[in-house]
Amino acid sequence: MQAYNALERRFARLAALGHALSILSWDRSVMMPHASNAGRSDTLAELEVMAHELLVDPVVAGDLAQAEAAPPSDPWQAANLAEMRRAHRRATAVPAALVAALSHATARCEMTWRAARPQGDFALIEAELTEVVARTREAAIAKGEALGLAPYDALLDDFQPGLQRAHIEPIFATLSEALRPRLERILERQDVPLRPAGPFPAERQREIAINLMGRLGFDFNHGRLDESAHPFCGGNPDDIRMTTRWDEADVVTGLMAVLHETGHALYETGLPFDWRQQPVGRSGGMALHESQSLLIEMQACRSPAFVAFLGPQLRAAFGDDPALTDANLERVYHHVHPGLIRVDADEVTYPLHIILRYRLEQALIDGTLRVADLPEAWNAQMSELLGVTPPNDGVGCLQDIHWPAGAFGYFPSYSLGALLAAQFYEAAHVALPELDADLMEGNVEKLVDWLRANIHSRARSVPFDQLVTEATGAPLGIDAFVRHVNRRYPTS
Repeated sequence: MQAYNALERRFARLAALGHALSILSWDRSVMMPHASNAGRSDTLAELEVMAHELLVDPVVAGDLAQAEAAPPSDPWQAANLAEMRRAHRRATAVPAALVAALSHATARCEMTWRAARPQGDFALIEAELTEVVARTREAAIAKGEALGLAPYDALLDDFQPGLQRAHIEPIFATLSEALRPRLERILERQDVPLRPAGPFPAERQREIAINLMGRLGFDFNHGRLDESAHPFCGGNPDDIRMTTRWDEADVVTGLMAVLHETGHALYETGLPFDWRQQPVGRSGGMALHESQSLLIEMQACRSPAFVAFLGPQLRAAFGDDPALTDANLERVYHHVHPGLIRVDADEVTYPLHIILRYRLEQALIDGTLRVADLPEAWNAQMSELLGVTPPNDGVGCLQDIHWPAGAFGYFPSYSLGALLAAQFYEAAHVALPELDADLMEGNVEKLVDWLRANIHSRARSVPFDQLVTEATGAPLGIDAFVRHVNRRYPTS
C-alpha cells in the first residue's frame, strides 16, 4: 500500500491546486477588474503547469505500476486507483508547454468574449478564438493518439468518461426523429401565455431565489450567489460559487437559472466528504452533472406541483398580475418556442440547440470549418434546425462562453443530461409516491435525499453506465424523456 498511499498524497495536492484554480477563475469571471487579466492569466497558467508537472512526474508512473501490481481490496480505493491511472494517461499525452499555451489562449479569449458578446462583434474575438481552436486541436490530437481515440472523441472523454460519437450519433438521431414532428403539433396546439409585465426589481428576484435555494438545501455557509454574463456554478464542494443574471423585465429567466445552478451545487456538496481530495470523489462526468441541474430545474421546479407552490411567492412579491396566476405560470414555464438563445430554450427545442453546437464544434476541431466562417455556418444551422436567424452574433455564435473558454466536447452533455434527468426523475417518482404532494408544499428534501443516495454519494466509485442502470433499472436512453414530453406537452 506504500505506493498507493504516496499517490493519494500527491492527488490531494493536485486537488488543492484545482480548488485554487477554480476560485481564481470564478473571481476572474465575476469580480476581477478587466485590466487585471494579463497577470491573472499568467497566474492561472503557472498553476496549471504546476498541476501538470505533479501529474506527469516520472515517480507517478512507478507508483502506479507498483500499486496496480498489488491493487487495494477496498472497492473505493480500487476505483480511485483506476481514476489516477486515467488522469495520468491523459496528462502525459499533452506537453507542459501546450498546457500553458492553451491556458493563456483561453484566458485571453474568455475576457475578450465578455466585451464582444454584448457588442455582437465577432471580429473582436476572431483571432483569439482561432488560437484557442488551434491549441485545442493540438491537445485533442495528442490525447487521441495516447488513448487510441479520434481527436474529437478525446475531447468528449474529457467531460464524460467513456463518451464517444458512436454513442451520441444514434441517440441524437433518434431524439431528433422523435421530437421534430411532435414540436410541430405542440406549436399548433399550445395556448400562448400572458407575459408578466414587470418591472421585477432584481433585489426582489434575488430574495425569492435565495429562499428557493435554501428550500433545496443549499448551505450559504459554504457558498454564495453572484452575477455574471453567463450563469455558472464553480468553486469546490466546500466553497460553492454560483452566478446568475437578472432581467427586471422578466422574472422567469433569472429564477430558473438559479434553480438550474443550484442543481449543480447540490451535486457537488453531496459528493462523499472522505473522498473529496481524490479522483474517485469527483462528480461522475458532465452528462451526470447536467442531469442534476436539469432534474431540479426542468423536471421538479417547472412541474405543475412546484408551480403551485411558486405562484403565491411571486404574487406576494410582485402583486396580483394575471400573468402570475398558477395556470398562466404553468403555460409560461411550459411554453414551447423556437428561439435564438440556448439558455432560455424550452426543453423540446433545447436538443436542437445542442445538435447545432455539436455539429459545428466537430467541424472546428477537424479543420473543415474555419473560425472566420463560424457566424455564417451558425446562422445557416439555426435556420435549418430552428427556423430562426440571429440578427447579430451576440445572440448567435457569441452567446455561449464554452468555446472561448476552450470547452469543446462539453455541449453534448447538456442533451444527454436532459435524458438522464427524465430517467432519474421517473425512478425517483416510483420510489417517492408522494413527491408531487411534497413539491406543492415546496418540500424537496426527500427528492434531494434520493439523489444523494443514488447519485451524489457514489461519485466515481462505479462506471457511468453502471450508476445509471442501478439507479433507474435501465441504461441511458430516450424513452423516459419522450414519456415526459408526452405528459407535459399533450397534443390531443
